[in-house]
Amino acid sequence: MTTLQYHSKLKGTLAITDSYHTETALRKEKGLYKFIWVRKGSITVEVDHQEMLLAKDDVISLTNLQHLEFKSIDGEYFTLLFNGNFYCIYGNDHEVSCSGFLFNGSSHLIRFTLNEEEHRQLTEVVQAMEKEFNTADSLQEEMLRITLKRFIILCTRVARQRLDITAEKESSFEIVRKYYNLVDEHFKTKKQVQDYADLLHKSPKTLSNVFSTCKLPSPLRIIHERVEAEAKRLLLYSNKSAKEIADLLGFEDQASFSRFFKNMTGQSAVQFRNQPGANA
Repeated sequence: MTTLQYHSKLKGTLAITDSYHTETALRKEKGLYKFIWVRKGSITVEVDHQEMLLAKDDVISLTNLQHLEFKSIDGEYFTLLFNGNFYCIYGNDHEVSCSGFLFNGSSHLIRFTLNEEEHRQLTEVVQAMEKEFNTADSLQEEMLRITLKRFIILCTRVARQRLDITAEKESSFEIVRKYYNLVDEHFKTKKQVQDYADLLHKSPKTLSNVFSTCKLPSPLRIIHERVEAEAKRLLLYSNKSAKEIADLLGFEDQASFSRFFKNMTGQSAVQFRNQPGANA
C-alpha cells in the first residue's frame, strides 16, 4: 500500500498509508481527521503529550485538533486520513453518528480492539478503498466517499458495542453526543452545565443521570476537560502567553486561568510548558 492520496477540486483530502510516521508532507497538512489501526505487533504514540501503547488490532480515532507523535514502531499499522472538505462529519452526522463520539476535542480518546470478524470486515473496506484509489474515473470521488463512510460506520458500531450502547440506552447516547458537540462549539464562552442543559432543553440533573448511565465523567467534568485539553495544546504548540490563552479561553483574567489549570493538572502553566519533552 505505502501511501495513496486523493485530492478533490474543492480541496478535499483522503489518504491511506502504512507509513504515516515517514510522510512528512502529509503530517504537515492541517485539518485531517485520523484513524490508526495496528495490524501487527505494537506501536507507541503520543497524543497531546500523553503516551500510549497500541497493540495488534487496537484502533484509535483523532480529530484535526489532536497532536500525534510516533515514539516507536514495533509492528505494522494503517492510517486513514481525511479532511472536512472531503467528508464533513458534522454535516453528515445523520449518516455516521460519529461527531461527539469517535471525534471530539476532549482528552478522552475513543480506543477499541477489533475481534476476528471485525478485523475481517474492516480489512474488506480497506481493500475496496485501495481499489478505488486506483480507479481514475468520474465516479472515483463518490466511491471513495462511500467506502470512507463504511469505514467510519463500522468503527462507530464497534465502539458503541464496547461501551454497551444498547437500544435502551440509545436516547441517552444521543444526548451525550449532542452534549460533546455543544461543548466543542461553546467551551470558550459557556462553562456551566446549566448553559448546555438550556441548549438541550434538559435539566442539569437529567444530564448528570444520563452521563452516569453511560459510565462517563460528569457533565461539568467534560467541560473542564475540554478547556484543559485546549489549554494544553496552546501551551505546547503555540507561542501564546498565559494571559493570551486565558483571554482566548474566556477566563476573566490570567489568575483565574492559572487556578483552573493548576487544579486540573497539578502544575502551573509555566511548569507544564517547560516540562522535559514539551514542544519536542
